[in-house]
Parts: sequence; C-alpha cells; structure tokens
Amino acid sequence: MMPMAAFSPRGEPRTPWDRVLVTGGAGFLGSHLCTRLLDAGAEVDCLDNLSTGRAEKVAHLAGRPGFRFLERDISAPGCADALTGPYDLVLHLAGPASPAARPDRPVEALDAGSLGTRTALAVAGRDGARFLLASSPPVGPDVRGDARGDALVDADPVGPHRACVEAVRFAEALVAAHAGAHGSNAGIVRLFDGYGPGMRADGAGTPAALIEAALAGRPVTVPGDGSGTHSLCYVDDMVDGVLLVAAGRSVRPVDIGGDEEPTAAEVARLVIELTGSDSPLAFVEDAGDGRGRPRPVTGFAREIFGWLPSVTWQDGLERTVAAFRGRPEPFPAPGGGTTDGRAGEAWWA
Repeated sequence: MMPMAAFSPRGEPRTPWDRVLVTGGAGFLGSHLCTRLLDAGAEVDCLDNLSTGRAEKVAHLAGRPGFRFLERDISAPGCADALTGPYDLVLHLAGPASPAARPDRPVEALDAGSLGTRTALAVAGRDGARFLLASSPPVGPDVRGDARGDALVDADPVGPHRACVEAVRFAEALVAAHAGAHGSNAGIVRLFDGYGPGMRADGAGTPAALIEAALAGRPVTVPGDGSGTHSLCYVDDMVDGVLLVAAGRSVRPVDIGGDEEPTAAEVARLVIELTGSDSPLAFVEDAGDGRGRPRPVTGFAREIFGWLPSVTWQDGLERTVAAFRGRPEPFPAPGGGTTDGRAGEAWWA
C-alpha cells in the first residue's frame, strides 16, 4: 500500500492511492469523489445498488480508463467476492444518510449500517487498505448534547428516523471496534450540510429544493421565521476534507462542515436573486426550522489535517444555481419523500 502522508487533494498531481473502492458512489458526494480521484490518477470501483443513488450521476465517467461501475448491494451476501481489488483505500458512503432517502425501508437502513459496513471493513482488511466511514451528524444528548434530536428519535420508536440513527451509531461503533481490536487502519468522517451541483432536490429547505422552487416560479419556503441556520459546506470543500482524512490514520471521528452559518431566510433570498425569479419568499410553520441541529466542530480537521473550506456560501450557491440551470429536468433521488430539517439529517447522499 502506498504512503498516506502529506497529501493535498488539489495540490498534488496524483493521489497516494492506486485503486479506490467507493461504496455509494452514485450518490451526490460519491460521484464527486469518484471524479476527483479519477482526475488525480487513481483507478476507481464505484459500487451502488441505486436504491437512492442514480447511475446518471456517474454517467460522465463511463468509458474513462480506470473507472468501473458495479450495481450491487454492499449488504448482500457474496458482495465482497465481486470486489476483487486489491484496494489501497475504501470509502464507505453506502450508509443511511437520511431517513427520507428510504422512508419505507428501515430494515435496509439497518442492514447498510451493519452488514454493509462489516463487508466494506472486511474488504479493506483483506487488502490492507485504509478504510473511511462517511457518517452523519450525531443525534442525542449522549453524543453532542442535542436533547431535541433525541426527543425526535424517541417519537419515532420503530420508523425510519430511529432506524437511521441506530444504523449510524452501530456503524461508527463497529469501525471503532475494528480499529481497537484488530488495529485496522479505519476512521470516521462526519459530514454536515454538504451542497452543490448534483445534490438531491427532494429535501425541504435544502439549497437544491429552494433553487428548483425558484426556477419553477413556485414560492420559496423557509421554516418558521427563517432565522434557523445551516453550516453550509460546498461539495468541493467536502471532497477535500474527506480525502485529507482518508490520507491520514486518524481513528477519532472528524467533523467536516462549513464555518459559515447563514440563516434560512438569507439563503432563500440569495437563491431568488441568483435565479432572477419572481417567486415569493414564504414562511411556513415547521418544527424543523434549523434550531437544535448539531453543528460541526472542525478544529480537529483544521489542526491535524490542515483542512479549511475555501468556497463561501454565496459563491457556492452561485455555482449550484448555474449547475441547476444546465440540468434538462428536475433530478430528485429515487424514493421521493421530503426531509423536515430534523437533527441528524445529511445532505451528502
């Protein structure tokens, strides 16, 4: 396996990895990671069962030397046999990022967090590869002092929110246990409110949903009085953060998220301005107004990995609007549904 030190995602002509497995690679962040890794000279196996991802997100990579798309479920028996490798890096993004992505399939969410993570860890262990779990912001006072998030989960004892929260907790515990018990080179990166071209548009209050509403001339809605905030992180900065953590050997969970926190109303107003839309700004009653959401603590990422977000939320929105204008039609993810801004949601799927 190649050395993992002193890697700069944008400053190096080549990655320190020859071959990378990206599970959940046809999702929003996964597709951007596949593209960046290929551009930097790595061979990439992109695995996705397309339950929430879309093949169109990696269609531009088809035919490129070193890229292989595998339509498989990482949780299915025998999946590891198809992942011949050998890999230098396994990026596991196939977990349950959002309950809205699988509203009627809590069992699949639990399988992804348990069986899927176990399989991905086994593949990495087989090849001596670095393993990195892409996780969601924690929920509950036992993790980050967020009593509101814990109450929301308690109100959903057997549904998709509970399943996703428990799947994320188990996946993180499994990775930590492997690192502790087996000395695995395994780590965790927690991703907060990523956005940019190609992101899902079926989550209420996300930049993509606001942009699509504005472009369609529908009211651009924000919850409550619009004062709730989001720690927006543009996808290029998020990719940088993931690859910097991947290039290290940290076991401790690392938060990657924006250091700016615009209000929902500020984001909506800028979207209307950038799109040139006549859509009205509408305030709606909604429990998910952004208050009580977990916020990233990025000091560790900055001090140890040298990660700093470089794209302002205003510039990121401008780039995202430009990308949405170029799309031939709305691009929601399969499964439909909407999110309500509850703590623990993720935008990177």
